Amino acid sequence: MAMPLAKHFTVEEVLALPNDGKRYEVIHGELLVTPAPGGFHQLVLMRLLLTLAPYLQAHGLEQMLTSPADITYSDDTLVQPDLFVADTAAFMRSGKWTDVKTLFLAIEIISPSSVKTDRTIKRRLYQEQQIPEYWVVDIDQRQVEVWGPDAAFPRIERERLSWRHPSLREECEVDLTHLFTIGG
Repeated sequence: MAMPLAKHFTVEEVLALPNDGKRYEVIHGELLVTPAPGGFHQLVLMRLLLTLAPYLQAHGLEQMLTSPADITYSDDTLVQPDLFVADTAAFMRSGKWTDVKTLFLAIEIISPSSVKTDRTIKRRLYQEQQIPEYWVVDIDQRQVEVWGPDAAFPRIERERLSWRHPSLREECEVDLTHLFTIGG
């Protein structure tokens, strides 16, 4: 479980923490620490990547990125979305995460240790940052919660999910039945 600590942390302090296999994020000064994700988390992440990346690449967009990534919104806010689509023009020139400011889609795959963080703390941040779409992927419930910047409640998808990059006309279809088919 992500464990918030009482101290107000800065991005600089979080970046100085040891590389110990845990994910360190800070949102409005609150330090969030989660262990490395499990195998099913990574399998679902890879399936999403293999669905979304070709859709983008077919239109010349190399904008799909994965964690670890230090997406920084202020001196005390840094997150690492599991998977995201972003405006990467400045990043491609510099190679610096600080140049990634505009996300078009953020995806978090919840684990037992990240439920509260992904469903509440990160959701509020992504809404505050006006991220057009935020997906909370729940492997256990076999569903995706789709949030927009002004949504009070998510749209729940269980069979098929469509997403369209803001500069494209065509949509990308995600077969959630396939996404959540795990094990023999």
